[in-house]
Amino acid sequence: MTDAPGRISVSCTVNGEALTFDAHPFARMLDVLRESLRLTGTKEGCGEGECGACSVLIDGELVNSCLVPAAQAEGARILTVEGVADDERLHAVQQAMIDCGGAQCGICTPGMVLAAVSLLERTPRPTDADIREGLAGNLCRCTGYMKIFDAVVRACER
Repeated sequence: MTDAPGRISVSCTVNGEALTFDAHPFARMLDVLRESLRLTGTKEGCGEGECGACSVLIDGELVNSCLVPAAQAEGARILTVEGVADDERLHAVQQAMIDCGGAQCGICTPGMVLAAVSLLERTPRPTDADIREGLAGNLCRCTGYMKIFDAVVRACER
């Protein structure tokens, strides 16, 4: 526990880096990531767990970080969009999103990337139905989804 009243000390791994932060136990991980850890790639869309813009992987599971309390991160492995690339080389999903025009306004893009990465880790050769299901929790108002869908297909080919 930290000395700050009402705050706890949380130790976890974020994007491969072990770290400890202080937060209120029920602070949203979205806010901790963006404000405390300065990982602003994760976006807030709805703040209610409906749009997927704030999706991250926690212990390999795709979650809406706006619904995860900071206390739940204790001992967890968290992957944000900042941790998807391998140093200077973009992940195949990120590159395909660029190549296919799957990123427009950019609000949904980090969540879509994490959803696609999660899908391809579980199902390296997904069917069209698998892709639809894998991206189902993420909403986009700009692309009409086909460019994002095409990007996932292209990422599979790499």
